[in-house]
Amino acid sequence: MRNSSDPNIGQLLSNRYLLLELVGKGSMGHVYRADDVLLGKVPVAVKFLARTLLTEGMKVRFAHEARTGAQLGQKSIHVVRVIDYGVNQSEVPFYVMEYLQGKNLSDVLSVCPLSVPRFLVIARHVCLGLQCAHQGVNVKGKLCPIIHRDVKPSNVLLVQDPSLGELAKVLDFGIAQFLSDQIDSNQTQPFMGTPAYCSPEQMKGSELDSRSDIYSLGVMMFEMLTGKLPVQPDTHTLSGWSKAHRFQTPTSLQTVNPGLQLPRSLHDLIVSCLAKLQGDRPQSIGEILKCLESYEQMSATGQGFQPYSQTLAHQATHVPKSYLPTLIEDVCWQATWPADKPRAEIVFPHLVQTSHNVAAALWVMMPHAEIQKRFLSTRYNQFLCLIAPHPMVLWITTIYDRSSGPRWLPCYLDLKHPRSFETASLLGEAGYYPLLFFGLEAPQKCVNVMTLAIAPYQCHLLQDWLQLSQDYTSTAAPNITKGLLKAEFERLKPQILQKLKGSSQRVEAWRPNSSNTF
Repeated sequence: MRNSSDPNIGQLLSNRYLLLELVGKGSMGHVYRADDVLLGKVPVAVKFLARTLLTEGMKVRFAHEARTGAQLGQKSIHVVRVIDYGVNQSEVPFYVMEYLQGKNLSDVLSVCPLSVPRFLVIARHVCLGLQCAHQGVNVKGKLCPIIHRDVKPSNVLLVQDPSLGELAKVLDFGIAQFLSDQIDSNQTQPFMGTPAYCSPEQMKGSELDSRSDIYSLGVMMFEMLTGKLPVQPDTHTLSGWSKAHRFQTPTSLQTVNPGLQLPRSLHDLIVSCLAKLQGDRPQSIGEILKCLESYEQMSATGQGFQPYSQTLAHQATHVPKSYLPTLIEDVCWQATWPADKPRAEIVFPHLVQTSHNVAAALWVMMPHAEIQKRFLSTRYNQFLCLIAPHPMVLWITTIYDRSSGPRWLPCYLDLKHPRSFETASLLGEAGYYPLLFFGLEAPQKCVNVMTLAIAPYQCHLLQDWLQLSQDYTSTAAPNITKGLLKAEFERLKPQILQKLKGSSQRVEAWRPNSSNTF
């Protein structure tokens, strides 16, 4: 039953788990649907550590993730449960989880914010999962509290239970930390987490406790009710996010979502979770649960509550996210070719600044006649990454029409270079980028602008790759990784072209079947 394109398909692990289908992949590993043949083909999920991460340190961290998930999953239905751990014949570690079908909270929020009743249910479930972690698990006979360190919507799965209705489950304890872990205060610790959701102390690299998770929870609860983040950095870099979390006053919930009807005490609870100082936040998840449970009960029984409202004498200008690509395009049309770039058929990344934000863009020069022919081209993008031996992303953009064929516009981002790191961070955060065209004959003025969307799962991958790149020490020159990525790109070109030919009547991004990390 082996699959030639994926040697893992058909593999029987531990004489028990039959791998059937690849259902998810990311920078940290791949997840397969499998049957537990020992228990009558009960469906399970099997996660492998990515082959690019098979260092002793990552293997220890992976085993730590499995052990944490196993103990927490036994104690709470709001944590995805790990049921087994092992290594395959190639010495690649894996662990086995309960198989769940549901929606990721980040995907739900990308459509619209939650209603208050649904928010109360999901937030309470997430709190119950975190409370279980904070209460601790047994390690060598001692109860050791755990902090998650990466609380965010993409680590919350929403599933439908036949008896209990919608359930929220906390995922990914891959970077969780036991509070009993010994940390050398004289040694710089690598940054771990997602900058948009990290507490001020986490951004500083300080010692953490459960109140760091409470801050991240506050960011997520704000986003659940508004669809936006409470702080916005000047630049989408680690230093930019650090300044925002440490010094910027969070935007008011009512400023972002004027129609939100929220009880005063619930509003104050969310605001308190976002306090810069640990001592000003709720001191335990239990305090947050007490408030959520009381309002959830009122909502379920149809009791009303007094909504909180406020009048702002000086309301900050808020630009809806849906308008930002249009604003960026307006600026792009006024752009001129950089003086330090040659007049040649080249493509390169360059930042575009507006009065509201900054965006990563792709700048292209080609003959004016070709630009004219490609005004209505089908557009395609994809990102490939290698962390080892040197962290680098290949940013693939292709425009295609039937008469002229494909025009490949690859761009390499060295994740150890600050400007490339910032570009990748902006791409992952924004979910789109403009493509600026300049004519070879008269490059002074931009002659066309296309905006390309980035699939949400690719945005998540970019953010994961950025995190991994910071922890990884390069072992070879950048050109080595660039050569490997270029070879993989050449291998993928026929598949990309085949898809583009089949969809050349539509202007859309295609989600490929090929792997984005290899």
